[in-house]
Amino acid sequence: MSLRIALAAAVLGMTQQAESATAPWPNNIDPTTDTHTFLLWENGAPGALGTTEEDKPTLTLFPVRPGPAGPAPTTAVIIAPGGSYGRLAANHEGRQVANWFNSLGVTAFVLRYRLGPRYHHPIEMGDAQRAIRFVRAHAQELGVRTDRLGFMGFSAGGHLASTVATHFDAGHPSAPDPIERMGSRPDFVVLAYPVISMTAAYGHKQSATNLLGEHPDAKVAGQMSSELQVTHDTPPTFLFSTSSDTTVPAENSVELYLALRKAGVPAELHVFEPGAHGVGLALGDPALGEWPVLLRNWLRGRGLVGE
Repeated sequence: MSLRIALAAAVLGMTQQAESATAPWPNNIDPTTDTHTFLLWENGAPGALGTTEEDKPTLTLFPVRPGPAGPAPTTAVIIAPGGSYGRLAANHEGRQVANWFNSLGVTAFVLRYRLGPRYHHPIEMGDAQRAIRFVRAHAQELGVRTDRLGFMGFSAGGHLASTVATHFDAGHPSAPDPIERMGSRPDFVVLAYPVISMTAAYGHKQSATNLLGEHPDAKVAGQMSSELQVTHDTPPTFLFSTSSDTTVPAENSVELYLALRKAGVPAELHVFEPGAHGVGLALGDPALGEWPVLLRNWLRGRGLVGE
């Protein structure tokens, strides 16, 4: 059944389906009004070690409500919550952020990717790339633009976002699966207090261990250190961190920003003085809570959201 046909029927009991994240290909969702969770692979994800929830990467849609003139294609963003590649902070680094993007008229998706120590690289990167391809393949049905698809990540999710920003392809034209024919490069990237390096002293050891294992190959660790992988084709990037963050030091963001600058990639970096790690939207913090305003201004300046 095509997604277009599947999206035509009325919704019934959608909240429970979205929470379970186990429903097969949707057959009763209207993407302009309903939150819903999609399996990234209908028939099981490549490399899956079982059939439990943790073996099934998903995308949860947070749609923009259509205005008086009806729905129009929007900018979209995929959000990867943090959690040291061992868990997901899916509320304050997922749902809350998706709701904030919705307030800007941006369609949002929260990614549930597979985690260590059960899964290691390249599984996590493959899940994120598949999410980008999935949204592009169904952009018309989901009401989003294929050329305004961003990827945002927090902490270890920020590392995942920086990974898809530095490891991407134009798609595989001869692939039997039409989703795999789509390109995996995001059009912009937002990194919130991200883990960046898998090799430097300022990196985050637990994230590195969960992603790469206890004794990673040095070459692979270098390939997964995003500050070493930036090219001119890396997408425009917004970063923020804090000087007070001792969990994932600001050097991660600074070193990536310098690499972006050297490669001629448009980038904006904010390092706040106060603020612990894992603050999400920093609701109620009069200083750090300004970062969403700065991001909104950056998105406006790039023509990704309206006034």
